[in-house]
Amino acid sequence: MPQQTQYHKNREAVSRLDPEQYRVTQQDGTERPFANAYWDNHEPGIYVDVVSGEPLFASVDKYDSNSGWPSFTKPIVKTNVVKSEDSSHGMIRTEARSLHGDSHLGHVFNDGPPDKGGLRYCINSASLRFIHLDDLENAGYGEYRTLFTSDTNTDTDDK
Repeated sequence: MPQQTQYHKNREAVSRLDPEQYRVTQQDGTERPFANAYWDNHEPGIYVDVVSGEPLFASVDKYDSNSGWPSFTKPIVKTNVVKSEDSSHGMIRTEARSLHGDSHLGHVFNDGPPDKGGLRYCINSASLRFIHLDDLENAGYGEYRTLFTSDTNTDTDDK
């Protein structure tokens, strides 16, 4: 697995967020299903925190959950996604936040594919920036190309 770069909450990046990105990442909002940038994206690449740039999810772990939001079976680096209890809206759920950017990402549910660990990381597109596989090197994420080789194990449970 690639060496982790130092990521942090970038105030300049926060100031450039559009109103929806700000509402989702900084005010724990949720965007509308089926009306967001990445719910139906099938291109190869990685998804990074829109605020900190930390790598969060890879397209190789993305699947169609029929929920209307991008759904993943696991993060690229498990420690980059912090899970905590969320009791808002009269229900108890597991919130997902980015470790370094402290961005609200979405929620984690136990209804994911059983053969992939059973989790569904249901993530708001507004919290993500997509880096296409062809652009990884130029964007400074070249070490993550290994996630897209057939002989690479992307299991990050012990990371």
